[in-house]
Amino acid sequence: MAYQARRRETHTGRSQSTSPGGSNPSPTCSVDRSSTDPAWAALRGAPASRPGWRHLQPGRGSAMAASSPLPAAQDLPTLRAKLQGLLRFLRQALSIANAHTVDFYTESVWAQLVDVPPETVLEVLRATTAEDRTSEARPPAEAEGGAGITGFSKIFCETSQKLVSVEAFALAAKYYSIQNLGICTPFEQLLVALRGNKEEKTGDNVKPDEFMNLKKSHEVQAMSELISSVADYCGIKQVIDLGSGKGYLSSYLSLKYGLKVYGIDSSNTNTHGAQERNRKLKKHWKVYHTRSNLDANDLALKMAKEKKMQDQVKNKADIEGVCNNSPANQEMMSTSDFLPDFSSSVISNIRKQMENLHVHSHREENLCFENAFSLIDFLPINAIEPTSSSQMLKRKMSEANRERRKTTSKSNESNIYSPLTSFITADSELHDIIKDLEDCLMVGLHTCGDLAPNTLRIFTSNSEIKGVCSVGCCYHLLSEEFENPHKECTQEKWGFPMCHYLKEERWSCGRNARMSACLALERVAVGQGLPTESLFYRAVLQDIIKDCYGITKCDRYVGKIYSKSSSFLDYVRKSLKKLGLDESKLPEKMIMDYYEKYKTRMNELEAFNMLKVVLAPCIETLILLDRLCYLKEQEDIAWSALVKLFDPVKSPRCYAVIALKQQQ
Repeated sequence: MAYQARRRETHTGRSQSTSPGGSNPSPTCSVDRSSTDPAWAALRGAPASRPGWRHLQPGRGSAMAASSPLPAAQDLPTLRAKLQGLLRFLRQALSIANAHTVDFYTESVWAQLVDVPPETVLEVLRATTAEDRTSEARPPAEAEGGAGITGFSKIFCETSQKLVSVEAFALAAKYYSIQNLGICTPFEQLLVALRGNKEEKTGDNVKPDEFMNLKKSHEVQAMSELISSVADYCGIKQVIDLGSGKGYLSSYLSLKYGLKVYGIDSSNTNTHGAQERNRKLKKHWKVYHTRSNLDANDLALKMAKEKKMQDQVKNKADIEGVCNNSPANQEMMSTSDFLPDFSSSVISNIRKQMENLHVHSHREENLCFENAFSLIDFLPINAIEPTSSSQMLKRKMSEANRERRKTTSKSNESNIYSPLTSFITADSELHDIIKDLEDCLMVGLHTCGDLAPNTLRIFTSNSEIKGVCSVGCCYHLLSEEFENPHKECTQEKWGFPMCHYLKEERWSCGRNARMSACLALERVAVGQGLPTESLFYRAVLQDIIKDCYGITKCDRYVGKIYSKSSSFLDYVRKSLKKLGLDESKLPEKMIMDYYEKYKTRMNELEAFNMLKVVLAPCIETLILLDRLCYLKEQEDIAWSALVKLFDPVKSPRCYAVIALKQQQ
């Protein structure tokens, strides 16, 4: 891999080498982890340090619309120290995450890795996950009444490396999660800082769950609120949405917040689908907005009708010579005289609505609604300015309305969502994809595999991209540089690791561990358990394949046959047929004998998967810390942090990596 060695001044004042070879480790990486690592010290009973505050000050010529201090984010040395403690735990715990449940019985996984009865594991972990839902995260030392955890010998046996203490394992896994390490910036705190003293931009009270499922609606609302706040803070109107998929986030950013969004997806089918979906969303949005303004428009129409009737009466009076134009009579004529059905409070409310339309006309224009000024068109002039009745004013108002409509039309052309098809890599040239590229934000909502780290690389290498907000997913699809060290590969940029420290460590998780990182602990904690029976069926099937067909490793997937099967026997028959194996050689009794053999050991598989679930947040923490440290290593990044955007029960991949560049 092409890689440039760089020398930096560490917090100790000494120069350090950051070459990936590992032969000259930096001074900050060669410490005695058991004694100086703050995370491990806290695990043993010592208090962890708390972050302070610092300011992100806009530079000269900055387009930033606010100068509020952004919340403090922990510096690189602090994050590296936390990484050291996390790696110390994972070096032994990863053996559990990397064990494949398909081979659970064929390779005697439980006997190899766990030296505790499965009933004990289930009892402890169920109690632990239930407690996590009802209590604040505490350092493990507090959880043990101050006794602390003195070393890894309490978790794993020093000789056999087997798990011997489920309680210590659960406490360590809990502590080395993102939330407990204190490396997250609170979402609401960040929003307040980005908005400064400005009022919250509310737009229209549109409910996206009317055209998205609840999970997507929750994600899109939270992320778009953050993106629009960052865009306002930086004075930016253009957004690039990588891995835009069906275009929900892109459409919402464009319609609700008036941002010019380019949604880039590698699937041409997704792009065409997004275009059609965006057309329907605009139609839905217009209907919703029209419906929300029905009361105001009905009121305006009624007022216009009453005014017309009053004009007719007035004209008739003029013809008969009854009208007296004396100043006294003009003074006596009030709004209530020609609009007798409306109280003064109603008229006052209408005036306030008109003032809001004038003050917030730009906001309305950005919403791309054709009827944004329908209230102005319908209200009679006298309802707005009751003391002015000249035709000239009416004409001026009409001309102003036409000009506003022209402006809105032009605004509609610029505040759009444009779906594009392109396969994005770390070396993609954005100018070749987006012809009118300008200062912009780059975002990604659940970008799969390498697209998430490549989003960060594109951000750091393009001067036009001033900020990034990336939520990754599908960790099992990440490419790992050191997973197969003996395998020749020409790939230069890998999904993991990204930061210097993990490259120096030549750290590798493994595909099964990355797959485990996708498990949802919070969902399991609220009763959305693991599909134990389907996993059990697959593990027993593997033993049948090994014994009866002599196949130890099968490179073909069974797929979702469990949901289509009526019994274990039916499952085995269908699976063997899909795998191209002769099912006729296995009598029914033989198949059921395997089922009976392992049925009493199903709790082992359940307990083992619970261990993997509890460990999952630690592996995700490692992946996200790697990305955050990579950003901290870049010289032109002014601020970077991890932010918990979503409810993890609704959306398990809930953490965003956010960064802003220095403003010139």
